[in-house]
Formats: sequence, C-alpha cells, structure tokens
Amino acid sequence: MAEDSTRHPSDWDEVEEVVSHAYFSHDLTPLEKVEPRLNLRTLPLGPIRLARIGWGAEASVHSSHPGAYAVNIPLSGTIESIASGVETESGVGQATVFEPDIDATIRRWSGDCEIVGVKLERDYLHREMARILGRPDLRLPPQVDLSTDAGQSWMSLLRSIIEQLKSDESLWGNPLVADQLSGALTSSFILAVMPDDADPTGGARPRIIKRVLDRVHDDPSLPWTSADMAEVAGVSVRRLQEGFREYLGVCPRDYLLDLRLSRIHEELSAGSGGNLSVTDVALKWGITHTGRFSAAYKRKYGEAPSATLRA
Repeated sequence: MAEDSTRHPSDWDEVEEVVSHAYFSHDLTPLEKVEPRLNLRTLPLGPIRLARIGWGAEASVHSSHPGAYAVNIPLSGTIESIASGVETESGVGQATVFEPDIDATIRRWSGDCEIVGVKLERDYLHREMARILGRPDLRLPPQVDLSTDAGQSWMSLLRSIIEQLKSDESLWGNPLVADQLSGALTSSFILAVMPDDADPTGGARPRIIKRVLDRVHDDPSLPWTSADMAEVAGVSVRRLQEGFREYLGVCPRDYLLDLRLSRIHEELSAGSGGNLSVTDVALKWGITHTGRFSAAYKRKYGEAPSATLRA
C-alpha cells in the first residue's frame, strides 16, 4: 500500500501507539513473550482507510472503533472475536465486521495472521447504503463470506486498487481520484455483503435507463459511481445493474468505460502536437486505473493509446 510504516517499534507499547494512529485506537495485549515484529502499511482514500496489519505474534486487541466501521479480512491465520455478545471466528475468505462505538475484543489474533482492514466512516457508509439499497436502517452482518462470486469480485477490485496505487502513488493523493475509488469500493462491498431481499425498489425501465445515459453522456469525465447513476435513475444500484444488463447487455461500469474510451480515442486521434500525453487525456476523462485502461483500449481499437497518439 502507499504509506509504509517507517518506524520499527521495539516494544509492545510503541506498537499499540503506532497502529492506533494508523487504524483504530485500541488496547493491545501480546499473548506471547516475544518481541514485536510489526508489519504495517496504510492507505487513506477519503472516507476510507485501508491498512495491512500483522503483529508477528499472537495477541489480543480491544477497541470500540470510534466513529467508523472496521472490516477486518484475514490474509492468513485467524481472528477470534466477540462483540455485543456475538462470537465470530474468521479465516481466509471471510471478514469480521465491527460496528462503530461498540466495545469489541479480538480475543485471539493468531501469530501467523495478517489482515487487510477497511475503515469506513459511519455517516459515509450509511449514506451509501441509503443510496444503493434505499434502506438507511440496514446493518452490516458481524461476519461476511468473501468466497462467493460477489465477494471474490470485491476482493479483486480491492487488490487491483492497491496494486494500481502502489505503481502510481500520485493518483491516490488526488481528492477526485480518492473519492471515485472509495465510492467504487464501498458500492461493490455493500452489494457483495447485503442479501438480495434488502433491495426494495422496483426494476429499472428503459425510460429510467435513458435518463442515466443522458446524464452520463453529458459529462462522462465526472467521477461516476454506480450509486450516483442509481440516484439519477431513482432506483437501487442492484436494479440499475439489472436494467443495464437487460437493455444494454453490459453493467453500468463497463458502459461508462466504453464511453470514456470513445472520448479518449477521439482526442488522441485529433492530437495536439508534442504537449499531449496519454495519461493526461485518460485522467481528463475520469480514468484512474491507467493499466486496466490501456488493456481495454487495445481490445477496443486494436492498438495501444500511445500508437493512436503517434499516428
């Protein structure tokens, strides 16, 4: 991830301080008499913060997660937790969810366990759930299964964002990019973990689809998320996706990408001397995953974007 811990704490009190600053304030208790071997990397994305954490030893952690949800995803090992009387054990392919401002204890964080933690500001998540599902009253489950198709899709998106930002750290520092990435991560997470019957809105009709298309075509460079499009349509994200697939044969994200590729192709084909760069044009039209963009462009036009510009 983009921010690496530059400190190498030599005692457990310092480890607690460093990780409290980077993720959530907490009380840390080592369950082994060994020196800490902290592995910590963090990435802020607007209302979201990603953190990769490993203590290097078995430990117990207590936190009330002030003001934000914590989604802790083991990459190895297990975490055994209790919150509001509910006991949860999560391993690889699962995630434990802690609600804000409620005492919770990870009673055993195994010595071989490393997690990716996703910190979601409470008010931001509630707003997104209202936009996506039309139900601000819903609560996240205490544990989610990420081995499902939807869960694996979300994990793939999470990994791709991390890899993209590692290769170009200037991207995540741009507030526009950070908002778009956090919106994509949040929308896909909500759709992956909430049951289908949580969506009370009706199906998307062609008139509603046209309303979205008109707005998107007006300015495809805006940081459109599926939730933004659903808000324009007046339906939930799930219903919008069903409508796009039924009437257009693609999901909203793929339609938007294809539209942006067309605008980028037009601009690169027109050219503007030696001052034009592919990256600048891609960013102008709302592209943040430059590596994925290049592959999609080549599939659509049979050549790399740089070749179009040179021609």
